Amino acid sequence: MRHNKKFNHLSRKKAHRDALLANLTIALILHKRIFTTKAKAKALRVYAEPLLTRAKKDDTPNRRLVFSHLQNRDAIKELFGVIADKIADRPGGYIRILKTGNRLGDNAEMAMVELVDFNENANTKAGEAKKAKSTRRSRSKKAADAPAAEAPKAEAPAQENAEAKAE
Repeated sequence: MRHNKKFNHLSRKKAHRDALLANLTIALILHKRIFTTKAKAKALRVYAEPLLTRAKKDDTPNRRLVFSHLQNRDAIKELFGVIADKIADRPGGYIRILKTGNRLGDNAEMAMVELVDFNENANTKAGEAKKAKSTRRSRSKKAADAPAAEAPKAEAPAQENAEAKAE
């Protein structure tokens, strides 16, 4: 019986599964985005997010614990340096999984796994959307003054051109 056995074994023995997840985590840390199967991506999230949470507090016990899982100095340096600075104020959910379709060879479901704070395109689009919503809701004086403030600026170059022609 398999009572209370919730994680995906990925058709591998424990040592092979641990090595696979460690290597996927190292690749994610170093490259910020990887492509893998959907099952491996979901298993990676469960494995990697606690390590990312440990990286938020840079001290010797946390470094040793994360190093015992990953065994890669470059990944540890990147994780406790650049990545820890970006995820410092995020309470969780450091990894985004996006489905990318099926693989041609065996029709396996594929997914892109990325660190949330390192996708500049998604972060700027979300920020612009929030900004647009707030400007639509408020009908403050700032919104009414903005077109009036731009109008004199538009006239100033026209006046300069007229003065230049007069000279």
